[in-house]
Amino acid sequence: MRRLTLVLSAAVAAGLAYPAGALAHGLVGRQDLPIPQWLFAWGAALVLVVSFMALALLWREPRLEEPRVRRLVRVPRWLEPACGAAGVALFAGLVYAGLTGTQTPTENAMPTFVYVLFWVGIAALSGLLGDIFRPFNPWRAVARAASWASRRLADASAPPPLAYPERLGRWPAVGGLIAFGWLELVAANGDAPSVMAMLALLYAAVQWVGMALFGIERWTDRGDAFAVYFGLFARMAPLTAQDGHIVARRPLSGLSQERWLPGTVTLLCAAIGITAFDGASEGPVWVGAAEALQSIYTGLGLAVDTALTAAFTTGLLLSVLIVAAIYHVGVLGMHSVARGWSTRRLSRRFAHSLVPIALAYIVAHYFSLLVFQGQATFALVSDPLGNGTDLFGTAAATIDYTAVSTSVVWYVQVVALVLGHAAALALAHDRALVSFGSKGSAATGGTPATAGAETLAATGGGQTAVRSQYWMLAVMILFTSLGLFLLSAGYA
Repeated sequence: MRRLTLVLSAAVAAGLAYPAGALAHGLVGRQDLPIPQWLFAWGAALVLVVSFMALALLWREPRLEEPRVRRLVRVPRWLEPACGAAGVALFAGLVYAGLTGTQTPTENAMPTFVYVLFWVGIAALSGLLGDIFRPFNPWRAVARAASWASRRLADASAPPPLAYPERLGRWPAVGGLIAFGWLELVAANGDAPSVMAMLALLYAAVQWVGMALFGIERWTDRGDAFAVYFGLFARMAPLTAQDGHIVARRPLSGLSQERWLPGTVTLLCAAIGITAFDGASEGPVWVGAAEALQSIYTGLGLAVDTALTAAFTTGLLLSVLIVAAIYHVGVLGMHSVARGWSTRRLSRRFAHSLVPIALAYIVAHYFSLLVFQGQATFALVSDPLGNGTDLFGTAAATIDYTAVSTSVVWYVQVVALVLGHAAALALAHDRALVSFGSKGSAATGGTPATAGAETLAATGGGQTAVRSQYWMLAVMILFTSLGLFLLSAGYA
């Protein structure tokens, strides 16, 4: 109990006192917030503490580890090929618009679709509706069509795919995700439609090579950055496709079934870090840091523009490392309670709790972008090339910046952060019950635990499960505080 008091006191003091001051500084001049900004920070942390206490008192048995599904409706066999054809047509149209249309980013359909509807919209919908990207995935659809055609036209059967190296895991997806974040946030011409179109073709070519070497589905699940990224969010959803049916399941339970692969932890830290850096880069703290880094790089002989790019690249990578360090603090804390488990094993076991945080950061940071810039879709659909055409009579549509008030935007952002971190707490608590609880050995799905873990399970493992999560609570409060600070930085 003494340790609980110390950990909670430190977490609340460090996580709340700091954001309260940061918010007060970051929102200077904002008089439209519904309640004082410091109250948001305290309220968010209070909700997490109450959630933690409720989990400890009321959630005594694992509820998310065993899949429980209920069939809802059969999926017609023709639907997936139709979705794939639509995805290919959309991809081809966007590439054409990027290469031949105006190079003004706001007047060409390519940047708005990729950075708003694709990056943000599909991520949010995946968390609600399941893996909606997979059936529309254009490079997967092309590869499946080519495989179907080759089986029917070729006299000999195609050679079997190569065995995918287990050590490679999801590292190709990690590289692709960080490269996309660099393009969006660092590259000087990252929103140039022609550049985006050429990189889209290059990315598709890489995916086809990977699929040809290792198999379509295997590469999609491990090497395709966007398929892996959206697929992880989809595991949170209460809906999924299974055996030709749409089925219902407990929300978040899909994440408990996620198989750990090398690179998964880094990928999730990168997902959070990319969004965190986007928020930080809008505030005065990063402006000063960027100037200092740029001076260092110019001192090393780099040109001014190159030095600025190097400074922002450093900031992006540091952001990912900071997120990884925060998560590692929680893992080290759990290790201090559960000595029978290595930090590496704990890091893998609890990595799925980072997924709701990544989605919460996406929704909180980009909600206003989706609401406002998303309205540009009506005009861009009619005039995707920006050359004055009006295919559907909506080319003159404008963005209504009064559609959603700033108070509503702020509420949505804070609620998204709080709910995302509460969901992460629930996942971590449920996994702790499985790993350290009285039924830990049997509940791991046949995975053998270490001798020390078995001892913990046999002697007060339930208390170990709760005590191990004190540290995760501290981490969640820290992530929430960071998220609130980054949101405020954009208004400085």
